[in-house]
Amino acid sequence: MSRAINHLFIGALFTMTTGLPPATGSENDRKLTIVNPQNLYDPTPNGYSTAVITSPNARIAYISGQGGQDATGGLSPDFAAQVEQAYANLVAVLGGIGARPDQVAKLTVFVVDHEMSKLDILTRSVIEVFGETLPAQTLVPVPRLAIDPMLFEVEAVVVLD
Repeated sequence: MSRAINHLFIGALFTMTTGLPPATGSENDRKLTIVNPQNLYDPTPNGYSTAVITSPNARIAYISGQGGQDATGGLSPDFAAQVEQAYANLVAVLGGIGARPDQVAKLTVFVVDHEMSKLDILTRSVIEVFGETLPAQTLVPVPRLAIDPMLFEVEAVVVLD
């Protein structure tokens, strides 16, 4: 995407969300404001939000991609098992930095050989971890990841305060 189009998109998103009330709670209660404009498709049944706004002066943590490796580095050959383990790893990293899943503003997930049948697994996993505080999310189909047996990876942007 060109830089001009990217800036136009960001400006449009800002314009669309300015003046919209938070999805739930007051601004003092929440560090994140979830925005799903009513004139767009509702993404929540698919496990994500259209946009998430952070509070001013928030400290942000960027979490590297977490794959489905267990504590020994082993990887299940099963896609669903890797997704479950990757989210467990993400939750462990969140705990390690003193954060909770409801502080995650953005996820980027990478899926090897993506096909529509994998969406149910992904949606169930995201809703299980994040509940109603669904982060913004992008799924990127890829031909392979860093280690050949890896089928899934998730990275996160987290608002710490």
